[in-house]
Amino acid sequence: MAALLLALPGVAVATLTLQFTGTPARWAKTTGHDALWLGHAWVDGRKTAEDVRALAGRLRRTGIKDVYVHSGPFDGDGTLPAAKHPKAAEFLKWWREESPKVRVSAWLGQKVDGVLDLDDAATRQRVLDGTRAIMALGFDGVHYNFEPIGDGDAEFLDLLTRTRPIVGDGPLSTSTPQIEPFPLVRPAARAVTGRDKYWSPDYFGQVTRLVDQVAIMTYDSYLPYPAVYGGYVVRQTSLALGLVPADKTLLIGAPAYHDHGVPWADAAESVEKAARGARLGLTAHGKPRERFGLALYVDFAATKEDWSEYDRFWFRP
Repeated sequence: MAALLLALPGVAVATLTLQFTGTPARWAKTTGHDALWLGHAWVDGRKTAEDVRALAGRLRRTGIKDVYVHSGPFDGDGTLPAAKHPKAAEFLKWWREESPKVRVSAWLGQKVDGVLDLDDAATRQRVLDGTRAIMALGFDGVHYNFEPIGDGDAEFLDLLTRTRPIVGDGPLSTSTPQIEPFPLVRPAARAVTGRDKYWSPDYFGQVTRLVDQVAIMTYDSYLPYPAVYGGYVVRQTSLALGLVPADKTLLIGAPAYHDHGVPWADAAESVEKAARGARLGLTAHGKPRERFGLALYVDFAATKEDWSEYDRFWFRP
């Protein structure tokens, strides 16, 4: 038994490395359904109309259809004070003038391990009230990012269900943890960390059915080598393609940041590896998928090289 437990990580590494081989199909690339997370500076007054104009110019040379603008976070009791996004209406006005074809969602969330209690019905109601208020400012949709949401969390499903009528015809999206990559990995990781790093395929599917878009945070994997990380993205892509219906948008998170906290992760994870992994996953799926894209995290940390990798390895490979 001890020998088996020691061998399993090696088998997983070999499997992921092998998945990152081969040549992606020519059609496996952007379909114009990509996304970008934007930092808080766009709604707190630090960014100007000129900044919006410059970003809009960059995005016109990409396949980005949605941006998620950080407009929170919620307070610990679930409220969302207007002071958190004092210039949101002004930003939206500029955005409509410069980039009317790119949808803007309010990126809202909070830590739920000791800060915000989504299990509390009154807290969830205040979250919904805040979401309704920010939608009234003119956002196209809402993008939730609560961490960490455990596998099987019924209260999160309730929140998504009750958010749907608030968003109306606009996009409702959420970021998600990674899908359990191999059997028994989720309980093993939970035993070590005390929380769910992964969602089971079943729960991931339940969340997907309640939203328009899911963005899998396929970074902070803590894997040591670029080929292993790339294979991990292939696996996440393949699993998700089997779970997300064609009428929903599936986004693969690409790490456009460089402060992972552990040295090897900065070297292993990149936009290039995420893009190639997504292309190989699509190729293995065997057919094009219109509502599929990369989601770049995050604008204020993205370098010139990150944007170049997006262009060379995903937008026009």
